[in-house]
Amino acid sequence: MWCSRMALRRIQRVAAVPLTGLTSGALRKMSTLQRVYVTRQIPPEGLRILRESGRVTVDLWDSDDVPVPREELLQRVKGVDGLVCVLTEKIDAELLDAAGPNLKVVSTMSVGFDHLSLQELKKRRIRVGYTPDVLTDSVAELTVALLLTTSRRLIEATHEAKTGGWGTWRTLWLCGHELANSTVGILGLGRIGVAIAERLVPFKVKKFIYADVAPRPELAALIGAEYVSFDQLAERSDFLAVCCALTPETKEICNKSLFSKMKDTSIFINTSRGGVVNQEDLYEALLTGQIAGAGLDVTVPEPLPTDHPLFTLKNCVILPHIASASYTTRNAMSALAANNLLLGLKGEPMVKELQM
Repeated sequence: MWCSRMALRRIQRVAAVPLTGLTSGALRKMSTLQRVYVTRQIPPEGLRILRESGRVTVDLWDSDDVPVPREELLQRVKGVDGLVCVLTEKIDAELLDAAGPNLKVVSTMSVGFDHLSLQELKKRRIRVGYTPDVLTDSVAELTVALLLTTSRRLIEATHEAKTGGWGTWRTLWLCGHELANSTVGILGLGRIGVAIAERLVPFKVKKFIYADVAPRPELAALIGAEYVSFDQLAERSDFLAVCCALTPETKEICNKSLFSKMKDTSIFINTSRGGVVNQEDLYEALLTGQIAGAGLDVTVPEPLPTDHPLFTLKNCVILPHIASASYTTRNAMSALAANNLLLGLKGEPMVKELQM
């Protein structure tokens, strides 16, 4: 079971908006059902919404473990009216050419959209739905968990306990860094950044600061955060959480220049997109003690090869992109993706539509 019935009812109230106009009379007038291809075995709530809508026929790549092979995907999208995808599928000119002129809506089960060729989609007037907001809580929770795991060296400590390194009590063994009286920096202040800060308040954080393309006074007021320059963010942060989207402007923005300005006691956390970090520069900063530690939920590529140098470092914690991996959130994301698609196919406003 993906989640309890109670959780599912809660998801339906939040993410599964009622679709108007689907009367029995209207359904009888429909000569053909619109074709939809789903590129992954998405959580059951989204599939239920699609299959019970009475508007579409669903073709599904029935696996959650293995992404649909590219050649298979190019064949299966031919002639479809709608596409539900996840972040592992590259939606580019080649795929859109293969799909043909019937394709009206792409609905991605993700908050990020760097896997979508927005220019091509806009040129072809294909509408795009995505799934922000419903994953805010789960991503914020995981970010805090990763921050604590990294700063208090929990993975190292678990390893020592398992392998016999736990000897007599020592004064400085496995010492980490506290949140109390610290300055927490946020790169890219949105709902997730605010939610992270709200969860950190009880840890007696002294100050929240943030950098963004422009001040975000309304959001900043919710957590009492101060707007600073990018350089000031690096210099002042004891903990730096990256929450920005991956765009041409943010690609590898976290690089040698940033790390060189950070304190040698600083902890760097990234739960946004791997592409915002230059991983070679991060490796050097961690190896040389330029910064104290890093926690990553996202990398380039994904999965990160097991022989990657970052895996050799004790002060780097790497998770397999699980920030939104709660039963409730993933079901809510699939429900929102399904409703975005159905509303888009009807020519109505989506719950969450990407404005291009």
